[in-house]
Parts: sequence; structure tokens; C-alpha cells
Amino acid sequence: MSSSRTVKYTCPYCGKEFDIEVYDLVHAEKDPDLRDRCISGDIFRHSCPHCKTDFMVQAPLVYVDEPNKFVIWLSTQPVNETLRKLAETLDRQKYRLRRCETVQEFTEKIEILEDGIDDVMVELAKYDCFIEFTDNKKGNPEDITSIEYQRVENGVMKINVRTGDKGMSFLIPVSMMEAEMEENSELYETDNASFPCINRNWIIDLFTESAGEA
Repeated sequence: MSSSRTVKYTCPYCGKEFDIEVYDLVHAEKDPDLRDRCISGDIFRHSCPHCKTDFMVQAPLVYVDEPNKFVIWLSTQPVNETLRKLAETLDRQKYRLRRCETVQEFTEKIEILEDGIDDVMVELAKYDCFIEFTDNKKGNPEDITSIEYQRVENGVMKINVRTGDKGMSFLIPVSMMEAEMEENSELYETDNASFPCINRNWIIDLFTESAGEA
């Protein structure tokens, strides 16, 4: 079952204290309504009863999807010993384990893993889109506000590169990405049991380190 707790919180706008409910654990299959709130981000949204201001509270959260066999840990903290032991057990059971540092990463990761797509491949595709976008003079790197996974349909992945209120879509064959990864498979290996954080910073660091070793 999913679990939550009530904590005291001080409104960042009016400074008054009140109670909020934060979730520590969400079981997607057992609580589909909470699954939907995780994807929308609503599970992190709160409203001050005093000044009526809405805001986000990012509390550590473990998200479990048993049918799709993945666990996502939303946290900015490193893996502790207790979680490491759990991770070893889940890894043996072939669960995909991931850590996300932001709500945006968390919601996107759920959609990627629900789609059954390798999130390493997605980050590589997003990186390739960034390179194509900037190298072909479609925009400057500093203009990019986000690079987002949209979906995979009929073997084609859709990635959106956003610049402010504008966006450009890239359609990338999954087979092409699979071939790109197979060319240097060792480079993209991850330690699943460590709850790796596979995101934009990870892929940039990966290529930075690889270039340094060359």
C-alpha cells in the first residue's frame, strides 16, 4: 500500500505554518489515482490555507510499478545503506531502478518506463537532438528551456526541444538509436543496483569523460 504522513510546513509566501500531506511511497498498481497525480505533478502541489498561494513541495518519494517492474526514487540525497540492500534485492528480481532529482525528471521517467523504453536511449536521443538543434543553427544553447520525451509510436520516438513558448519536434527511429548504442555498448552501461540518476547531467558527463579519455 502507498503511505503518507502529515508534516508541519511554513508557507514560503506569508510565513504562516500549516499541515500538509506528503507521500513517502506510492504503489502505482494499487493506487492508480496516485499514479495519475504523480504523472501530473499534482501530488507535490499544495495551497496555503492562509494566503491561498499554490506552490510545489518536493519531498523524497519511492514510486513502485510492479507490472512494469521499475522503482523510481525521487531524492537529491545519495543512496543510503538501507536502500542499497533493498536495491540489491530488487535488482535480482529484474526491476529497473532509477533516482530522479527533480519533479520534472520524475514525471517524465514514469512515462518513459511505462512505455517500456530504455531511458538511457532516451537521454542519448535528447542529446542528439540538442546537437542537431544547435549545430544546424536552429537556435542557441542558451535559448533552450527544456528537451522533453513525448512518446514512442510505431517504432518512432518523438522529442521536443523547447525555447521559451516555442518548440521543435524531432522524430527519431528507435532502431537507429539502438544501432547507435550497440556501437559503443560499454559506454552506456549503468549500475542498476545503485539507483542511477539517468538525466541530462548524466549524459553530458558521460560524453565529457569519454572525450577526456580519448
